[in-house]
Amino acid sequence: MAFPLRVLLLLFLSIPFSESESNLSFKYYKKSCPDFEKIVSETITTKQMSNPATAAGTLRLFFHDCMVEGCDASVLVASNSFNTAERDADVNLSLSGDGYEVVVKAKTTLELTCPNVVSCADILAVATRDLVTMVGGPFYKVLLGRKDGLVSKASRVEGNLPRTNMSMDQMINLFASKGFNVQEMVALTGGHTIGFSHCVEFSDRLYSYSKKHATDPEINSKFAAGLRSMCANYTTDKTMSAFNDVFTPGKFDNMYFKNLPRGLGLLASDNALVKDPRTRPFVELYATNQTAFFQDFSRAMQRLSVHGVKTERNGEVRNRCDQFNSIQT
Repeated sequence: MAFPLRVLLLLFLSIPFSESESNLSFKYYKKSCPDFEKIVSETITTKQMSNPATAAGTLRLFFHDCMVEGCDASVLVASNSFNTAERDADVNLSLSGDGYEVVVKAKTTLELTCPNVVSCADILAVATRDLVTMVGGPFYKVLLGRKDGLVSKASRVEGNLPRTNMSMDQMINLFASKGFNVQEMVALTGGHTIGFSHCVEFSDRLYSYSKKHATDPEINSKFAAGLRSMCANYTTDKTMSAFNDVFTPGKFDNMYFKNLPRGLGLLASDNALVKDPRTRPFVELYATNQTAFFQDFSRAMQRLSVHGVKTERNGEVRNRCDQFNSIQT
């Protein structure tokens, strides 16, 4: 069936897209910095091989960046006497230094190769994709051309990132406010298949769950006993932690979803996914179909990676990822 030109034009104009997204391109650095992706790939490979926690740390760093102010590397900015930056917000204090370090290393090399061209935001987006792929996850294409944000304030973080004690309604509403549906939320949460969480984030499930049960009865009993022993000193040692996926913590796969019905979800928010009827079908799908998880995770990451991106008018290419090119107050 043929459509009149006027109808096709109206259909095209009805497709929602932001001006910032329309300025992005898969080949943004083809002429200005042709070795960009090669340099990032070499940097992340070296870092991941020397420190296997880098992939998980970078993925979490990217998520925390994009959910606050958009994907603009604002989480990389260091605080100064004029400003308390995002990275010093309470929820960001546990972000891994490996994620910061891998971006800074790539930026240093890129500034020698093609100075003042590649944004820290693009480095973080591509480094995250490459690290996920390196540890067994899916490859997905990343649009390029983001600019680095001009604002980074700790005061703007709260309310924009999920907390482990949030109800499912709160979680769904938070992701919806960023434009993500329930399935995309579950797929993105699948990033917990790599990395670890600090004991303080789930200690209430182990030691003070309720008046009737000190430990959450929905946690596998042997798993709970092991966690109680591992986290015994969490109040004095804030670095105490446990793997999110007890079986394949360094491999990006669907084991995280297989663990949830077995009572092996670490965080309260993890366990909630398999209990709530709105999210359980996607947990069950991904637990039995890794291909479906990888496809949905890739699409969700592509959407996340263009959330709130900055352009020339409201961003810059930072000379250093940890500070603005001019002092911000």
